[in-house]
Amino acid sequence: MKLTEIYREADTLAPFSLSREYCEKYGAYDNSGILADCASEISCALFSLDCSARAVEAAKRIGAELLFTHHPAIYVPLKELSSENPLTECLKAGISVISAHLNLDCAAGGIDDSLAEALGARERIARMHTLSGGGYGSVFGIGGIPLAEFSDRVKRVLNTERIVLYGDRPAEKIASFCGAGMDEETVRFAFESGADTFVSSDPKHHLIASAVEKGMNVVILTHYAAENYGFHKFYQNIKERLEGVRAEFFTDEKLI
Repeated sequence: MKLTEIYREADTLAPFSLSREYCEKYGAYDNSGILADCASEISCALFSLDCSARAVEAAKRIGAELLFTHHPAIYVPLKELSSENPLTECLKAGISVISAHLNLDCAAGGIDDSLAEALGARERIARMHTLSGGGYGSVFGIGGIPLAEFSDRVKRVLNTERIVLYGDRPAEKIASFCGAGMDEETVRFAFESGADTFVSSDPKHHLIASAVEKGMNVVILTHYAAENYGFHKFYQNIKERLEGVRAEFFTDEKLI
């Protein structure tokens, strides 16, 4: 299967135009798409949240000609490629790279929606950023359970033990944002939408303090666990479309 054909299958599930739309509408930055093209037919592909050294070694081990990542293998403009950069190893091994970042975060049924599903969403009450084919950031009801029980369920579903909790209110109305989604805007949106529990990753201290002062529980996930769940669902969907391609999934157990 050609690299461009795999790109088109990904584009069907999570249109890359959503990344451009999100950046234009909300002032973000992204670099999704075909980031390394080694001009080979793809018979084996590895899906990994990151283009990391461990992921590249796994790709080489199974003979993959493609590493498909969520986080862009090239994010900011590069001035040089050092030997320590995992992308260098990809190029030396003839491994092409596709990254689907904001488009996959925001697609209907994508990573942000998958996180809400993992947290037990029953109905969406509010969406922070809306796009033509999806959006980012949700507030939703889960029916109401003790915070400790909510935490245990999240650990089980996301397959992680690394969760930090603030607060002691029952979790009933959840605000969730995949990735590094805690900032002044998301905390304000969650509070104004009536959320009692805020869930995201990679926060700064003053944002946790602000949410707690507003009376919200704060549940901090690892960035990896918050997104690997949804990326795996994407992998399960796209692998059925990759005719003649053996697809495997890599999870970095050191990070989840």
